[in-house]
Amino acid sequence: MAAQNRLVHPWPRPGPQKRLVRYLSMVLRMLPRTLQDGNPEDFAFFSPYPASNGHFLLLFFENVRVNEQVNAGLALVIGAGGGLGAALVSGLRQPATPGYAAPAVLALGRRTTPALDYTDEATLARAAQWVAEAIDTQEMPLRTLIVASGFLHGAVPGPAGERPAQPERSWSQIDPAWLAHCFAVNAIGPALVVKHFFPLLARTGPCVAGFLSAKVGSIGDNALGGWYGYRASKAALNQIVRTASIELARRNRQAVCVALHPGTVDTALSQPFAKAGLTVRSPAVAAGELLTVLAGLTPAQSGGFFDYRGQPLPW
Repeated sequence: MAAQNRLVHPWPRPGPQKRLVRYLSMVLRMLPRTLQDGNPEDFAFFSPYPASNGHFLLLFFENVRVNEQVNAGLALVIGAGGGLGAALVSGLRQPATPGYAAPAVLALGRRTTPALDYTDEATLARAAQWVAEAIDTQEMPLRTLIVASGFLHGAVPGPAGERPAQPERSWSQIDPAWLAHCFAVNAIGPALVVKHFFPLLARTGPCVAGFLSAKVGSIGDNALGGWYGYRASKAALNQIVRTASIELARRNRQAVCVALHPGTVDTALSQPFAKAGLTVRSPAVAAGELLTVLAGLTPAQSGGFFDYRGQPLPW
C-alpha cells in the first residue's frame, strides 16, 4: 500500500524586503525570455499587448506565489537509519500531488555523514551546523522535522562492555544502566534535538516537528505495568515535546510540535514483541499514515499526543 497524502506545507506570504528582491530578480531573469519566446509554456498567461500589462503583472506575481507554495521547503528526519525512519525519508521525497514539488529531505542518524550520537552533544551541534548550511545554500526554510529514533531492546553499555538487554517484566529487573540508556536515547537525545535544531525551524509560515513516542509512554493508558525504563523514558519524551511546543509557538504561531504513536511496525525495534492478533504494518504504510497525520494537524493541536490514525491519546 503506497503512502498517501505526503506532507506539503505552503510557503508563507512574502516578507517586505527579502521577498521583494527575490521577486524582482525573477522578473529580470524570466521576463526577457518571455518577451523573446512570445508564448512560453510556463508563462501561458503572458500578453504582449500594452493594455494588458497590469493583468500580466498580477498574473505574474500570482504565478510566483503559486510556485512558492509548491516549494515545501526542507525536511529533516533524525533516526533515518531505522526501518521507519528510512521509510519516512522515502515518503517525504515523494510529492503529495502531481505537479507539486516534494520537500528536499535531509537525513541524519548514527551512520550518516555527519553522524549523530545522543550520548555526545558535540555531534548534534555539528549536525545542526550542517543543516544550517544546507538551509543557507538551498535558500529554503526548514519546515519539517521528524525525530524517528528510539530504543526498546538491544545492547546496553556498561563497565564490562555492552550486553544484551530486554524490557523489564518486574521491578526486580530494574537496572541502572538499562534505565540510563533508555533515557539517553528516548528522552535526553530528543531534548538535545530541540536545543540544537528547533532554532533552525522556519520562524514564519507553517512548520511541523513530530517526535515518535509510544502509547506505552501514556501514564493514563498504563493498565499492564512492566517495561519501566521504556515507559518512563517515553513519558519523559512526551513532557519534553509538550514543553517545547509552548516555546516554539512563541517563535512561530503557525508551528506544530507533537508526539506520535506509530503503532506496531514491522521493524527490528518491535519484531520481538509483535504478538499474534496485533495489527503489524509495513514501514512504508506506517510512514504514510504518520505523514498524513502531520499534514492534517493545526497549530491549535500543537503540544498534543496522537496515534497513527490522528486520534488523541491520554498523557
